[in-house]
Formats: sequence, C-alpha cells, structure tokens
Amino acid sequence: MPIWKKQSAAAQQMDILLFDAFSLQCLANVVEPMRAANKLAQQTLYKWRVLTLTGASVCSSSDMEIHAQGPLSEAAGDTLFVMPSYGFADLSTSGTHRALRAAERRYTCLAGLDTGAWLLAGAGLLDGYRATLHFDEFERFSETFPKVSAQRHRKVLDRNRITCSGALAAFELMLDLIGQTHGQALRLDVSALFMGAEQTGPESAARIYSTNTSRVIELMQRNLETPLPLSVLSQRLGLSQKELERRIKTELGIPPRTLYRHLRLSQAHRLLMTQDLSIAEIALRSGYENASAFTRAFRLAYHTTPRALRKGR
Repeated sequence: MPIWKKQSAAAQQMDILLFDAFSLQCLANVVEPMRAANKLAQQTLYKWRVLTLTGASVCSSSDMEIHAQGPLSEAAGDTLFVMPSYGFADLSTSGTHRALRAAERRYTCLAGLDTGAWLLAGAGLLDGYRATLHFDEFERFSETFPKVSAQRHRKVLDRNRITCSGALAAFELMLDLIGQTHGQALRLDVSALFMGAEQTGPESAARIYSTNTSRVIELMQRNLETPLPLSVLSQRLGLSQKELERRIKTELGIPPRTLYRHLRLSQAHRLLMTQDLSIAEIALRSGYENASAFTRAFRLAYHTTPRALRKGR
C-alpha cells in the first residue's frame, strides 16, 4: 500500500463556521486539501460541513452565496474552523461569543482562520493560548486581548487551539494537520497535487518543509527517471549520508530510500491516470529498468497492477 496509508479509522468531522464577507479562497484552501487527502487515500479521512450561526446562507467577499448545512448550535465534531474575514469586529458580539463558548464543549479543537482569532479571543477562548491573526490587524489584536499571547507567525498550533494569518497560511495549516494525522508522505502528495512536482523548491515549499528537506525532495523529483544513489544525493546537498538519513527520518518519519520510491511510484500513478503512455514507458520514466520490476513495486504499493488501475480509471 502507499507508505502513507494507514488502517481505516473514523473520519474526522471538520466543520467550517462562515460569516458574511468571508474569504472564498480561505474556504477553498481548507476544503480542497481534505478532498484531495480522501481521494489519494481512497477512503474517507475527513468529512466537512459549512455552518452559520443561524443556518442561513452567507455571501463571500466576492459576492458568491454559500448555503449552510445547518446552524452551529446543532453541530458537533472534531474541529471547528471559525472563518470571518472583512467586518470581523462588527461580528464580535455577545451573541457570537455565547455561541462559540457553547460550541467549545462540542468540539475537540477550535481554529480561527484569517481574522477568526478575533472572535475566539472576544469569547475568551484564547486566554492563556498562543495565537496569530491576519497581519494587518495584528497590532490591534495584541493590544485588545492582553490575555492572549499574540505571535507574529503564519500559523500557530497551541494544544487544542489553532490560528492562522490568512488564506495562504490556511493551506499550509491543512497540510500540517494532514501530515500530523496521516503521515508526512500524504502531506507531500497533497501539496504536490496542487503545486506540481516542479514547485517543491525553496520558492513554494520552504514554508511547508525545512530547507534541507525541500532540497532533498526537489533533487529527487528532478531525478525520478534515473534515480541518484543516496551517496550522490547527500554529496550534492553538502551532507553526509548519515545526516541525510537522519534529517529525512526525523521530519517525514520514513527513510530517504522509502521517500524516493514513493515519489517515483506517485509519478507513475499520475501518469497512468492522466496519460496514454505504455506501461514500459511509464516504468522508465519512474526509474524502473523493466516493466516487470515496476509492476511488482506498484502492486506492493497500491494493491493493484498498473494495467488494472488504468483499465478502471
């Protein structure tokens, strides 16, 4: 099976509390990684619902209407994402605060996205926690809520509270959550699905992985057809092979060889699903000298053969 696929477990219920003028990009950056994780894992890892305080529809800042699946008062789950954007200060009312305090008893974790930390702090739900907010409002936030340890970071995870500074940080946050729960290799696959293999370098992935790990992944992905020995990889990165193995194992939880094989087979999977190349050609492009060796490796990873996968696409 794929190296990130674990035994089936109950899907996490991730609910999203929207307010008028919310950021559509922020909503997509929360939902789409979960959808991708479900698809890649071929099982339901995440379920999600859109909620509002009353159950009524809301309009995004770009005037797109979203229909809620229910009111917050009737929902419970694992994580509640609180997602206002513009006009957040006017939303910080006693009614909103009461609803959020009541919801705390029904959710394992509360997350404030974009300016969502303001509403959580207003309800007293961030007292004694580290938190961040959209940087445009950071100074006002830190002055208004002295009991909150305001941190100028893109995202902050502190026990059962999560906050992030905006829509792009929300995507990074979701990758973090996927990696923590289902393994760093699935996180890697989800990020590659949206950014592309060629974008795993410092420009796009420096905030997702450490600099050294990003460089390792980039070098591996540039050499999938002719895989480099670990000794050559480590030499090009200016690391000893032992240090390379230690760093990858520490950050991703798997040895470099396993990571390299996973990247090669992930590319093969994408090619099989999207192109009409021969199995032999896909094997070569994925670093396998012959189709038989490729088929054996693919079957071990995905519990099916390349030909059967393509037939069922």
